[in-house]
Amino acid sequence: MTRALVLACLAFLPLACSAQTPQTATPAAPVENENAPTVAPATETLPATTASPASPKVTYTACNVNGPYIAMTYDDGPHATLTPRLLDMLKERGLKATFFMVGKNVAEYPKIVKRMADEGHEVASHSWSHPLLSKMGDDGVRDQLQRTHTAIEKAAGVAPTTMRPPYGGFTARQQRWSHGEFGYKVILWDVDPLDWKVRNASHVEREILQRTKPGSIILTHDIHKSTVDAMPSTLDALVARGFKFVTVSELIAMDRPLPPKPKATPKPKIPTSTEAPAPSTEEAAPVQETAVPAPATRASTSAR
Repeated sequence: MTRALVLACLAFLPLACSAQTPQTATPAAPVENENAPTVAPATETLPATTASPASPKVTYTACNVNGPYIAMTYDDGPHATLTPRLLDMLKERGLKATFFMVGKNVAEYPKIVKRMADEGHEVASHSWSHPLLSKMGDDGVRDQLQRTHTAIEKAAGVAPTTMRPPYGGFTARQQRWSHGEFGYKVILWDVDPLDWKVRNASHVEREILQRTKPGSIILTHDIHKSTVDAMPSTLDALVARGFKFVTVSELIAMDRPLPPKPKATPKPKIPTSTEAPAPSTEEAAPVQETAVPAPATRASTSAR
């Protein structure tokens, strides 16, 4: 081999080696887009035993209970005369209820709130001044709940552990936030006699008796005379039907997960002689997906 050929081979070797080493390109700067989904960074897979537990259940409209247990709830009080009258009815029958109270009313009638707690009823928060919390910022919601929490604790000597948002308006994020901030369970309802709208005792009684079932959370208001007028016959009829009255917190302590729904077994399709043959797997006809509109929902405009 000639000297010139050896030198040419030696000159080619560094070039060939450098071509086998991958070059890492500098990534482009990310473009900010508030609508783009957030992608979590890759992390090491941990053993199953270190996985975080499932999030606790925070919000309840009714409960799945083993027995005829129900929770009567009263909103917007306390009222100077109607609430004590209602407490007399409950005491006479040995029944327990839950009172979701407006904070400024708690501050005005602390002795009534103390009586509630002393007689075994649950005292709970319904905000300070009954605004639509879902339209408020975090600071405003915190003020509404904190002032009410403090007023109830001062009047009754116990802190509330449940709350009901006025009008039922509370976002999913607010529900989780209030649970983390105050430890609240958020309580809605499954029986609503619309007593705030239809001020008629017979209507209130009829709606409650028709709709109540085991595990129900019944929404009423102790600031309306027609509602309190309906309570003696309503309570007696519920007792006669075998229902047992507990506080909301007692009811949700009995709540059990619903059993999974069984999956329906699809029926085999039997081809008929008039059906066209199915396309081959090599040239399958494209499937056209048709969007099915979601069922319309009716927004609730009731004031609760």
